[in-house]
Amino acid sequence: MAGNTAHDIPEGGVADEPGKAREYETGSWRSRRPVLDKETCIDCLTCWIYCPDDCIIIKDKKMEGFDYRYCKGCGICSKVCPKSAIKMVEEAE
Repeated sequence: MAGNTAHDIPEGGVADEPGKAREYETGSWRSRRPVLDKETCIDCLTCWIYCPDDCIIIKDKKMEGFDYRYCKGCGICSKVCPKSAIKMVEEAE
């Protein structure tokens, strides 16, 4: 299923099987995206804890970036970062 826009998901769409939500790539909905400053990041993973869409990529207990296929640009990761290592920028930048 393409699932790249809100209109592709059926009204009242239900993820009735484990993992089914992965079929709906919702990243194209965002107007702003998070950008990580690796120099400032302390790998506390607070962003990972709070991300409602499981978009924080972790490797070897370190923050590696974002899965933009599913990130809707809510900005929660930026708000909870204790070091302000995540900035929200306009999608066009």
